[in-house]
Amino acid sequence: MRVKVKEVGPRDGLQNEPLFIQTEDKIAWINQLSKTGLSYIEVTSFVHPKWIPQLADAYEVASRIERVEGVTYAALVPNKKGLEGALAANMDEIAVFMSASETHNRKNINKSIEETYPVLKEVIDEAKRANKTVRGYVSTVFGCPYEGEVSIERIIAISDRLFELGIDELSLGDTIGVANPIQVQRTLERLLKQFPVEKMALHFHNTYGMALANVFASLQMGMTIFDSSLGGLGGCPYAPGASGNLATDDLVYMLTQMGIDCGVQLEPLTKAAQWIEEKIGRPLTSHHSHVVRGNA
Repeated sequence: MRVKVKEVGPRDGLQNEPLFIQTEDKIAWINQLSKTGLSYIEVTSFVHPKWIPQLADAYEVASRIERVEGVTYAALVPNKKGLEGALAANMDEIAVFMSASETHNRKNINKSIEETYPVLKEVIDEAKRANKTVRGYVSTVFGCPYEGEVSIERIIAISDRLFELGIDELSLGDTIGVANPIQVQRTLERLLKQFPVEKMALHFHNTYGMALANVFASLQMGMTIFDSSLGGLGGCPYAPGASGNLATDDLVYMLTQMGIDCGVQLEPLTKAAQWIEEKIGRPLTSHHSHVVRGNA
C-alpha cells in the first residue's frame, strides 16, 4: 500500500491564524514543504480578502513559489473570480468546496446547497477548459456544529452531484472533528459502493484526538489519500469549536512506523514545522512537535 499525503497547511492551516504571516515567510515555508517528499501542496485560497485576510496575498504567494517537479500545487477557489486568479498564477489543481449541511453551507458560502451547484459548475467547467484537474471538498460530512448528524443519503447525493459536475477527486471533511472510527467505516462502506476508492480522500480534524484513529479505520477500508496540515495547524473559521487539522508530522510518523510508504521524509518535515512554529509565535499542537520540543 502507498498512501498519498496532501498537505493543506499553507491554506487550511494558516487561514485562521490571527497574526498575519508575511508573504515572504509563506513562500519560504511552501518552498521548504516542496523539499520534504510531499507530492501535493495546497498553497492558498483565492477568496476575497474581506473573508480571509490572512490569504490576501494569494496571487503573490502562488506565483512566486519555487515549483518542484512532481509536486502538484493547488488552490481553493470560491467562484469564477477566484478561479481567474488561480489560473493567472498557473495553479496545477483547482479545489472547490461546499458543505453537506444546509446551515453550514449558508454560513460558509452564503448560499443554499442547491444555489451552490451552478457556481461550482461554472468554476469546474472553466478549470477543465484550462486543462486543470479539479478537487471537490465536502465539509461537515461526519457532523455539523449547527445541525448535528448529517444523513448518509445527503452525503451520497452531494457526492454524486459533484462527480456529475466533473470533479476528479472528492475530499470528505470531518470539519469539527467529531468522527469516530466506527462511524468512519460505516460511512465509507456506503460511499465506496458507489464511488471509486481512488477518487476519494479524507480530511480529518483532531478536536477530540481521534484523527489518527480515524485514519487507521480508513486504511482498513482501502482509503489511501489523506489531507493533513503540518504541526496540526488550522481550524474552520465558520465552524465553532473546530480545532486543528490532522497533523502531517503525526500522520507521516504513524505511516512510517507501520511500514506504509508515503514518500515523505520526516526530518525535513520536522525542520519545516519548527520554522513555521517560530513565525506563528506559538507552539504547534502535533504530538511529534511536542516530542521534538522536549528533546531539544
